[in-house]
Amino acid sequence: MYKTIYEALNRASSFLEENNREKEVARYMLQYVLKKNYSQLMFAMYEELSAEDLQTFWSYVEEHATGRPFQYIIGQETFYGRDFFVDESVLIPRPETEELIEEVKKRVKSLFEANKTLQIADIGTGSGAIAVTVKNEIPNAKVTATDISQQALEVAMKNAQLLDAEIQFKLGDLLAPLADQKWDIILSNPPYIGQHEADSLSDTVIDYEPHLALFAEEEGLQLYRKMAEQLPSMMNVPSFIGFEIGYEQGNAVQSMLQTVFPTARVEIVKDINQKNRFVFCTITE
Repeated sequence: MYKTIYEALNRASSFLEENNREKEVARYMLQYVLKKNYSQLMFAMYEELSAEDLQTFWSYVEEHATGRPFQYIIGQETFYGRDFFVDESVLIPRPETEELIEEVKKRVKSLFEANKTLQIADIGTGSGAIAVTVKNEIPNAKVTATDISQQALEVAMKNAQLLDAEIQFKLGDLLAPLADQKWDIILSNPPYIGQHEADSLSDTVIDYEPHLALFAEEEGLQLYRKMAEQLPSMMNVPSFIGFEIGYEQGNAVQSMLQTVFPTARVEIVKDINQKNRFVFCTITE
């Protein structure tokens, strides 16, 4: 069998490619098994791999070859430099959403006084990636996170505890749990895939990630419309709203928010790949 880390990794990468999976995933899983970062793994390439570690690693490789996302296999995904627990009750955090955090931090600096205690809500928190990261990056904020799924909230609570983030969690549909107060910032990365797009999704997504967190009616726009209808009575002045969107939904979501906030600045923001990815609504009067 494979004696060295290099031999095991090389074979696993080839095996994944043969099964139409990304070969780089083998390295991520091996790093997890060996508890090494990338540099440490590179330095250890010609060290022997224990039989126990090889057995664990190869079981992960074979499972991923069937299509199950490696993040669910190892129970972890890195987001904004922090390791989050994930399971099949939540979506796997995406790199694009890290850019939402960057946009939030930039707008906080330009819109609010430095010492202001901000009231921030994350709608449909899932794993808690947005809420936990915002709390850790903006420590003086008071962050509330909601989700319609009790199982998802339990995952988010676990991540808040693991990453030492004090967050208030509320079970409920969209903005309903938040209607009793005003907010400085409301963020959401809601389900936005239309049912007509299901055939375009990879098997790793459609077969394993929770459909409740993926799909929405009205060609994926239903939840944006529902939130837009309720938001005007909930926002402070100044304040802002930040939505992650599907890349073809920018104009529709921008129009929804501009209609209910006619004097606000509503912007479509592109991601690093130059695709429309976020809509921000800044309310100053």
